[in-house]
Amino acid sequence: MKNQVITFASGNEMAAKAIKQIGYDLMGYYPITPSTQIAENLDIMRASGETDLIMIAAEGEHSAAGICYGAAVAGGRVINATSANGLLYAMEQFPVQAGTRYPMVMNVVCRTVSGPLSIKGDHSDIMYMLNAGWPILFAVTAQQVYDFNIIALKLAEQVRLPVVVAYDGFFTSHQKCRCFMFTQDETVKAFVGDKKEECPFLDLNHPITVGSYMNEPDLINNRYQLHHAMERADEVIEKLFDEYYEISGRQYHKVEGIGCEDAKEALVLLGSSYDTATEAVEELRSQGNKVGAATLHVLRPFPGKELMGLLQHASDIVVADRQDSYGAGGGNLSLEVRSAAQRYERQMHIKSIIYGLGGKDFFKEDAKEMLTMAGDENRPDFMYYGITKGKKEKTQKPLLAPVTAEQARIHATEVIDHKVTGGNLNAVTAMPGRLAPGHGACPGCGIPVNLNLLLKGIEDPVVFLFQTGCGMIVSTAYPKTAFKVPYLHNLFQNGAATLSGVAEICYRKQQKGEIPPGDIIFVMVSGDGGMDIGMGSALGTALRGHRLLIFEYDNGGYMNTGYQLSYSTPLGAKSSTSHVGKNQYGKTFFHKDMPRIMEATGIPYVATVAESNPTDFIRKAAKAAYYAKTTGTAYIKAISACPLNWNDKPATERRVIEAAVDSCYFPLYEVEQGITTISYDPEKTGKKIPVSDWLSMMGRTKHLLKPEYSHIVLKIQDEIDRRFAELKKRAEQNL
Repeated sequence: MKNQVITFASGNEMAAKAIKQIGYDLMGYYPITPSTQIAENLDIMRASGETDLIMIAAEGEHSAAGICYGAAVAGGRVINATSANGLLYAMEQFPVQAGTRYPMVMNVVCRTVSGPLSIKGDHSDIMYMLNAGWPILFAVTAQQVYDFNIIALKLAEQVRLPVVVAYDGFFTSHQKCRCFMFTQDETVKAFVGDKKEECPFLDLNHPITVGSYMNEPDLINNRYQLHHAMERADEVIEKLFDEYYEISGRQYHKVEGIGCEDAKEALVLLGSSYDTATEAVEELRSQGNKVGAATLHVLRPFPGKELMGLLQHASDIVVADRQDSYGAGGGNLSLEVRSAAQRYERQMHIKSIIYGLGGKDFFKEDAKEMLTMAGDENRPDFMYYGITKGKKEKTQKPLLAPVTAEQARIHATEVIDHKVTGGNLNAVTAMPGRLAPGHGACPGCGIPVNLNLLLKGIEDPVVFLFQTGCGMIVSTAYPKTAFKVPYLHNLFQNGAATLSGVAEICYRKQQKGEIPPGDIIFVMVSGDGGMDIGMGSALGTALRGHRLLIFEYDNGGYMNTGYQLSYSTPLGAKSSTSHVGKNQYGKTFFHKDMPRIMEATGIPYVATVAESNPTDFIRKAAKAAYYAKTTGTAYIKAISACPLNWNDKPATERRVIEAAVDSCYFPLYEVEQGITTISYDPEKTGKKIPVSDWLSMMGRTKHLLKPEYSHIVLKIQDEIDRRFAELKKRAEQNL
């Protein structure tokens, strides 16, 4: 047994420690709760020089999976981590990698699949991987997360398949406990061994083609080889468990049980619930009950033979699933157990229970009750456990009175011949609020401020679509909503396309006379990095020319998941995936110029706004609404404060926003029908300030003022000056 040290860590931290010790080449990733901490911890290690892992922050999980696939094909050792809808978004990439037989490891930190949106842990995501061709190891504890990550890479490279290490979101990923890890990285590297490539892709003297087009009989032969690889994995896993026991002293098997040697009733479940079930079994057995509990450490290839051997004396089984295969009469685990019982000719009565969805807690008393259900003939063979009956009334009384079109039409702003009249602050105070007062956002958050300013300029009825993000989370926590207008949520990556569907059906119903005619402004609200992963959807919508308004509150990061870098984060800014250390100064590339990208689609109106210039904001909102209802897609981008993650004071945010504008980091302008107009030029008013003044106002960028980072500040200033000079040139030439 090799030397080990005790550490107190969570599952995500233990995954990061294992990844660091293995010495991977590359991680392609995209932040999603609850898996994000893995990348965050690795970035801390990278910043401090503990690892030279290449970390590529993709703009979405689909691209992250593609980055990983390309790196694996090129011969690198590759790691990824994701959860829930992120897994589903990347899903088409996973059979590609299995079918072309390139090894890697991916941590799936299990979480509820939306909708409705929930970030809590259950197993509704991992079950989508059952048919992807990836072996799946399932860890119960943080210790197993560490151990299985080390075993997984060796398994992947021996059978030439990508491998998943799955574990429970929050229950295992975030809860800390005492764990052991190897003292020396070399111990881990020696266990994994050197990477061997039979056909190196980068051998230019012997070029190969990967992923070619196939028809029958080649395709079925490919799948047959994949089947054999999975059978090979079934043989190898137990041997690897034994090899790992020799260096760690921790023995694992495909299945694990307690009290199963003579159990008549048994409970089978996955993940962290097994620990709770063991307590229930110990208590019941102390009272003379012959009960047991079992869990699986391998989900693919499914260890049916081993599970049936473990439960050889059990006659009544309850399989508890933290997900449902809707319409199948049970979750995927219970279906697999039923299949194994039939295959190995075991006579046992199996009940399926759906429990713990959305992270609902599982207690010892729950496990005890499930065990009593096993032999109870009065209990159905399929049931949901832990549901609560709703109230008798079918509809909830409205909490907020809707804002009617008549109430909103106060004539504070009008667009006549493409020119805005009115729009001063005094005039728009009479505008009724489309959002209820009060919200769950952090003090000083710019999102409510920007939304209210936007709506001050729109006197027509509004229909909202919000992408996932802080703006959505703080305003629609069930069963309450802050909106007095129709509201829809969809995920980051597909907001604009979804809203375009809503708009087109509305216009069609108006044409057919099914709903009253009249102008409606369809507004998609995006932020928290939503225009990274959702950029493709937004660009497609703009190119198609749907009549709607895309409003982006740019707070410069993935704030709703704990401030990871986004493509709008400033160069050099500190975030939870762009740390500062001796080897790293923060984010390493410039912020994305999204207005210019949207302008390139040829849409009729693009504008930037800031709360420091409210009259300009309101007038542009009115103009954007005009184009959105008459011509095509309009786009507005607002710089939006986030005191928590910008690390400044809520009371000073207006001045911070003003400094961003005055430094020309966030210039105010509009592009109307292809003509650029600068709305506010701080050079002409004598208010222009160096970007260092703005950087000094935020804790996330204050470190850049140190002498060792002066070249970074100069680089930022040069880029800001270049962009603003280009903007002025376009404005002067009516471009």
